[in-house]
Amino acid sequence: MNKTLVIVPTYNERENLPAMASHLAKLPGGVDLLVVDDNSPDGTGQIADELAARNPSFHVLHRAEKNGLGRAYCAGFAWALEREFEFIMEMDGDFSHNPDDIPRFIEAAQDADLVLGSRYCNGIRVINWPLKRLLLSTGAARYVRIITGMPFTDPTGGFKCFRRHALQSINLDAVRSNGYSFQIEMTHKLWRQGMRIVEIPIIFSERFQGRSKMSRKIVWEALAMVWRLLLQNGLRRSPRRKSVK
Repeated sequence: MNKTLVIVPTYNERENLPAMASHLAKLPGGVDLLVVDDNSPDGTGQIADELAARNPSFHVLHRAEKNGLGRAYCAGFAWALEREFEFIMEMDGDFSHNPDDIPRFIEAAQDADLVLGSRYCNGIRVINWPLKRLLLSTGAARYVRIITGMPFTDPTGGFKCFRRHALQSINLDAVRSNGYSFQIEMTHKLWRQGMRIVEIPIIFSERFQGRSKMSRKIVWEALAMVWRLLLQNGLRRSPRRKSVK
């Protein structure tokens, strides 16, 4: 078993999963892959099982129904914490996140509790997005910074690396958000504890296969979540305390 686990939630990703698994298998240093499949009707779960049967570093967690990104990741986190992984990563399975960036995350995580992949650190690095989508994303990032006080350029991004002890500090059963708000909530829970969070620049490419999971419901959930986080932090726009290792 490798020290790094990459969690990839899937729903109808049969076009992308074999290529992604092949790419991850070739990464220097080695990583394990956990596919969390929400009973995809296109047979993604079966393909994941076939890949896992051929490679002991690939694993599959089947869920009975599509129940949101947040629930999928929390299930994957719980699975990871039952094992001895030190670096636990989130990554999309559609190649919008470049798996070749994973070694950079692991390097940065040597001196951090959470590493965020940022599309907006030192400039905009987004490929194949319409202007409306880009403005929505950058506007959401600014909104989160203003309300919560978190200083990060890309709080809604989903390419991340958690250290084991950081995830252990979070009550996963108490996490209720699902869409982009899930990404905001997880980061905020660590930030308000005073844990060390760093950003590294990434290039984000809109998917070429399959369909985007973006919806109006996801957007509204994120808008409301930041106010809840502010209340949870006692209306503070700064961490409560610094973590003690």
